[in-house]
Amino acid sequence: MGVLGRLKTEIAVERPDLVAAPVLAALLRWPADASFGVTQVLVAPIDPELADTAAFCAAYEVGLEVSANCVIIAGKRDGEIRYAACMILATTRADVNGVVRRRLDVRKASFAPMAEAVELTGMEYGGITPIGLPDGWPILVDAAVAAADAVVIGSGIRGSKIAIPGRALAALPGAVVVEGLANPA
Repeated sequence: MGVLGRLKTEIAVERPDLVAAPVLAALLRWPADASFGVTQVLVAPIDPELADTAAFCAAYEVGLEVSANCVIIAGKRDGEIRYAACMILATTRADVNGVVRRRLDVRKASFAPMAEAVELTGMEYGGITPIGLPDGWPILVDAAVAAADAVVIGSGIRGSKIAIPGRALAALPGAVVVEGLANPA
């Protein structure tokens, strides 16, 4: 993957200062027998003021079609709040009240409130990533993300981005590839 757009990437586990603590912990537990090594997970420093997708893509010349967002969805069933992370391309929108709602088995699903998502994940808003999420959370990966040679995602902090093969996201614990998870924006 090397350089995507104007990103200068390095191996993420060699730059613990560029990832959130839960992300680093997950990378350090990366299975040795995975079909892709943890050294394929790359990180690049960015200006934290440019972490939001549109600003980031414009400033770093990264196409929206290779930028993937991690959105945290919440729904309630029998008094219990259920969460899921959805990995979708920046050119799409998650089908929250269709596909995601059914996957969570809740009556209504919506984006988790920002403060709640930040507290539960231990990551910064605008940098939340599926790597290092709380145990038991399903990670719904849109088929287009899973099929991508490489996508740029959050690193858990606003000051960097991770570049990773889509198939690596699909292989994360709790991940499932979902056809039709997202629709064109």
